[in-house]
Formats: sequence, structure tokens, C-alpha cells
Amino acid sequence: MDSCRALLVDAFSTDSHAGNPAGVIPDADGLSDTQQQAIAAELSASETAFITESAVAERQLRYFSPTSEVDLCGHATIAAHAYLDSTDEIAAGTHTIETNVGVIEITIDDDGTVWMVQQSPTVNPIPLGYNDAADALGIDDAALRDIGDDLPIAVASTGLPFIMIPVNFLEHISNVNPDAAAIDTLARSYDAAGVYIFSFDTLESGSTLHARAFVPTLGITEDPVTGTAAGACTAYLDTFNAFDAFPSTIRCEQGHFCDRPGYIRTQLLQSEQQEDGSDTPPTQRRVRVGGHAVITLDGTITIPEIEDTDILEP
Repeated sequence: MDSCRALLVDAFSTDSHAGNPAGVIPDADGLSDTQQQAIAAELSASETAFITESAVAERQLRYFSPTSEVDLCGHATIAAHAYLDSTDEIAAGTHTIETNVGVIEITIDDDGTVWMVQQSPTVNPIPLGYNDAADALGIDDAALRDIGDDLPIAVASTGLPFIMIPVNFLEHISNVNPDAAAIDTLARSYDAAGVYIFSFDTLESGSTLHARAFVPTLGITEDPVTGTAAGACTAYLDTFNAFDAFPSTIRCEQGHFCDRPGYIRTQLLQSEQQEDGSDTPPTQRRVRVGGHAVITLDGTITIPEIEDTDILEP
């Protein structure tokens, strides 16, 4: 049987066995959709990035969770480019990737930080009651009502939609007892990938917020550190004027209650930085997400010999 190189890379961390592990397949040209899905299931990371050639960008990335293809994944993008940087396949500077949501700009700093410009944001409040949200999370609804007057529950996306639910205190973030089935139902009813809860009450003084993400629609009970959700949350905070003066950089801590602590940095692109050169209103400012990553496993994986006839139809 043929094999290909396969890596596990811990994104949004400078330490191994922390942050969010992503699979990376550096040379995925020629792999079928079914083979990519099978490899992602075998690696069992929340997402695996498959790197192939592209006609419209420097390379193409496709992302698969263990159960399905995902249009965009922040931590797998950071992981893939940290790997490419570590092997000198790309240098510090600006690069482009083709994804299912379009061509995305990537910047690599001299210190190895990988920045990913996300898609134009959408932020829309939804009529999700505090009781229903609290029941799905296994939390007292007072923890949501306490902050909801200023920051409503909404679906936000910078490439992958999440239901944004602000929580008043860190102790309530830590004590949630999520009902995966109920969260799956909530997410699907609002065409979201999952639920992202956050609080301005943090473990570390240098952090802006603490968050947790639940993504059962993609087969992920809890995602340790979620770049696409942090980007969407930054657009959400911008839309609802969460700060008197918006921070130049937001530092989001996540994963501590999964024993996978990680840190995401996000920044708003100012109007003059928009790629199309337009004078974009502040509530539509795009977001870039950044972080480090560490290779924890580098080896080979057997490419499955899967024929269409091997697939059982339900």
C-alpha cells in the first residue's frame, strides 16, 4: 500500500501537548475525498488540513473533521503554515491559500507567528431565549442575562458561523455541563457550526477573554482552541461596541478546562487595510487571527485503498 507524510501539530501554543492539535498532510495531491476523510478519521484530530496545488493561490487547503469536510478551520491553517515555515518551504511574509470559502491571505512573522485573514464578517442577533441556551449549556440562565443587555446572543461568522453567548463570570464558564444533543439542535436550527461561550473574566491578566467552544455538528464535543470562533467573536465584539476603545490586539485564552491551554491573538483590520481598497464601515471590518504552533508528531500514514463499492449506503 502507498503511504504519505502525516503530522500532528499543536496550534495556538508554544508548548507541545497543549493548544489544539491538527493533522497536516503536506502532499495531498491525488488523494480522493473519501481517502482524505478516512485519513482524518484515523488521525482523529478535530480537523486535518490537506495541502494541495492551487490554480488561484500559492496552495490549497481542505479541512476534514473525523466525520465530515469543514469549509474553514483556523487552527489547522495555523498548524499547516507553521509546518511549512519550519521546513523552509515558505518564508516569513505574505502568502495566499485557496479554501472552500475563497482565497485567504496568510502572513508569517519573523518569530514564527502565523496570521490568517478571515472572511468578511456577518453578525446577526437571534431570538434564542436565555432559558433554552442555559439548558443546553447546563448553566444558570442568570449567568447569561447578567450580560445580555449589552451583548445579545447572536450568530457571528468570519468564515464559519458560531452562536455567540457571553457569560458573566469565569466560574460559570468552568462549571458548564453541556448537553451535546441540545447544542447540536441549537446550532443546526441557526445554521451554525457550534456554540461559543466567553467571558471577560479571565485566568490570566494579559488575556482579554476566556472561551469554550462546543461543535457537535462536526463531531467535536468540545474544541480546545478555536481560531474561526475567536475571529467571529472579535467581529461580534466590534459590532456591539463591547469596548470604549477597541484593543489593538485581543488575546483569547481557551482550552484550560480540556487540559489543552492555548492562546489566540486577533486584530481588526482598519478600513484602509481592506484588501479591496474600499472604505468599509467599522462594523464590517475584517479580522485576522494569529498564533504559534508546535510539531508533536511527524511520520507516515498508509493511504487507504477505498473503492466506491466499499462504501455502504444507508
